[in-house]
Amino acid sequence: MIPNFRRSAVGIAVLSLLSWSAFAQDATTTTTTVAPSAEGTLSTVEIQSERLKKARMELSPEVGATVYRIDRAAIDALGKGDATPLDDVLLTLPGVAKDSKASGSLHVRDDHGNVQYRVNGVQLPEGISGFGQSLDTRYIDSVNFLTGALPAQYGLRTAGVVDIQTKQGFGKPGGSLGFTFGSHNTLEESGSVYGTTGNLSYYLSGSLVSNTNGIENPQPTLNAQNDRTRQGKTFGNLSYYLDADTRVGLMFGTYNGKFQIPTNPNQTPSFSLAGYSDLGTGYNGLPSSDVRERQTEATRFVALSYQKTVGALDFQLSAFHQYSSLHYVPDAVGDLIYNGVASDTLRSNSSNGLQADASYKLNDAHTLRFGGAYTRQTTRSINAVNVFPVDDTGAQVGNTPLLINDNSSKVGQLASLYLQDEWRIDPKLTFNYGLRYDSVDAFTKEHQWSPRLNLAYKLSDDTALHAGYARYFTPPPQELASQQSINLYTGTTNQPEIANSDPVKAERTHYFDLGLDHKLNDNLSLSADVYYKNITNLLDEGQFGQALILSPFNYAKGFARGLELSARYSDDHWSAYANFAYQKAMGKDIVSSQSLFGADELSYIANHYVYLDHDQTYTLSGGASYRFGDNQVSGDLIFGSGLRRTPDGGAPNSAALPHYAVVNAAYSHTWKEASGGDIVGRIAILNLFDKSYLLRDGTGVGVGAPQYGTRRSLYVSMTTHF
Repeated sequence: MIPNFRRSAVGIAVLSLLSWSAFAQDATTTTTTVAPSAEGTLSTVEIQSERLKKARMELSPEVGATVYRIDRAAIDALGKGDATPLDDVLLTLPGVAKDSKASGSLHVRDDHGNVQYRVNGVQLPEGISGFGQSLDTRYIDSVNFLTGALPAQYGLRTAGVVDIQTKQGFGKPGGSLGFTFGSHNTLEESGSVYGTTGNLSYYLSGSLVSNTNGIENPQPTLNAQNDRTRQGKTFGNLSYYLDADTRVGLMFGTYNGKFQIPTNPNQTPSFSLAGYSDLGTGYNGLPSSDVRERQTEATRFVALSYQKTVGALDFQLSAFHQYSSLHYVPDAVGDLIYNGVASDTLRSNSSNGLQADASYKLNDAHTLRFGGAYTRQTTRSINAVNVFPVDDTGAQVGNTPLLINDNSSKVGQLASLYLQDEWRIDPKLTFNYGLRYDSVDAFTKEHQWSPRLNLAYKLSDDTALHAGYARYFTPPPQELASQQSINLYTGTTNQPEIANSDPVKAERTHYFDLGLDHKLNDNLSLSADVYYKNITNLLDEGQFGQALILSPFNYAKGFARGLELSARYSDDHWSAYANFAYQKAMGKDIVSSQSLFGADELSYIANHYVYLDHDQTYTLSGGASYRFGDNQVSGDLIFGSGLRRTPDGGAPNSAALPHYAVVNAAYSHTWKEASGGDIVGRIAILNLFDKSYLLRDGTGVGVGAPQYGTRRSLYVSMTTHF
């Protein structure tokens, strides 16, 4: 049954936006009736917008980097179209491997996270990682994905740069309303309004989703127990053009998510708690299927930008703020009975900062780019931890828990500067060289000067070569790096096996990349890329304990290498892509956060290279779509050879999970309206062949519970554009 739109949260928000849009249009009409040509004024603003957008994009060079592009057509060809989560959109790129939401959702070139998100030229500060995604595919116009040896402008998070250009309000004022229904009790509602009034353009959107598939199922069943989620997102992009060379922009967004943590039935109780009946196991307990844990997440961001062109100088200054929080609420009884620890954990992170990027065209051969960023972060970790006392042998003493309050906070700072020159040596050869400085003062205090060298050479009209070297400096995420007070837990079920824990350090990397692009004909292009990373203090993250929050740690040294192949095809009716990636990443000797690990595990890794838990040897992805008239059929495929696991009695991460392949299919039809709008209907089947596959099996370094991929799901959606 179609819900009453006026009663839904998104409906109320969108109706409010529509009212504002109508008011803005009325105001425009009133103002422009005395003007000689309202259409002429709008055209001028659009021209200014496109020119300044191009100038903004020119602030960020791509010379020598590996660049993949995703446009609206590619997004529309995916199973759920623009309702596809952003991480799933990125899985269509080479070298991007799928993981569970609890383990970071995706990995780029065998890095755990280390992905940087930029929206309209503004680098978003990091929030606390959770299950949800604060960015919404619906408001994305295009994505440039940069990886490899990046120019000096890009630092700190460097495995991949997701450079997003959002939709704007130009053209005929309008909006959209959309609904999606489907498997797992899914209901999604979305809406947007956009337009122009005078020199102001606006784009506003909101969405709300609820389903019973919030987090991956720990069982191979069709539906998980206790897995309901409800998530809401909003976004706004406003631009005001002071004159032909000046723009003031305001972006803002919110995300709120509520998750139930899926239960894992038929587990054996391990601890005795006063007041609960015996289940015949020798312990007091309750069925693990009755355990109820939950997690809430929130993110807010706002960015104010000033963009200006003065002769040969282009620059953009931005001030930003972001707040994020994550609250894990345990099942006080269940967590104690099965784990011996019940931790109510709240983490929050508040970031404020400035970013400046500029380019100056010295002459036809040289373009200087320079800038920097400063971020001040305040993180808080509040933990109310129930534990049992234990004796010298580690055996439980009594069945009454103790409450330990373990709270901490930290103010940290990140600062960066860069200078680079794009030197066009001749029409075929471009050399971009630069230097970057980064410093961190938080749980670790370090800095580094990082040279960057990037070369692009056009072998012919159809073939181009790029190569690069980059020195990278990657500080640990401050919002995840809070250290527990180990001594608080001495003599309890939460005491670590290793009683010392060194601070997490910044990762330092020498990165080499070489790539070739070839245009076979007007429709088909091919690319190949190889890379090698030599890493000191390799950063990784894992889930330790009951709270599904990642914690960082370092290997003393490590390496990663890989090969990526890609093909793209498009003509008037067909579009298709195919990707292949081979990757290998290993680390040796854990030198921080040692209390998170067992003694035997630490001892082995101290003397042996081990695969990183998120290493996947082979990854393939591909898809195709065919458009005929107002219809489109599409399909896509993801294949993974399996992330790492630890076999019984084997070395850490020494085996791989079984390989899997997931096929998705979709059909959409567009009805054109006489008023100029249209209605798009879509049917999507994800995991068409209903494959049951493991993303994680609960073993490996820093891996928690098992997680299975989502089984076959059917979705029907309708979106009207007006």
